Amino acid sequence: MIDFMKVADQADMIINGYAFTKENELIRILNLNNTDKSVVVDKSGKVLETSMDDIEIQIVINYLNNNQEFMEE
Repeated sequence: MIDFMKVADQADMIINGYAFTKENELIRILNLNNTDKSVVVDKSGKVLETSMDDIEIQIVINYLNNNQEFMEE
């Protein structure tokens, strides 16, 4: 079982129920409302691993692109 509080605390950004966590050169995105849905992308937004459908991937990539400045260190 996923510890939502731990994921939320470690996330760099949370938008509309999606937790975005930067890990080295990768960004992990988890749907906090349905934890079976996640995606791992590189810094350019290329999908490396996913359990999301294409529509949900596009939604979270748009969130990431529109809020990229909040992911900066």
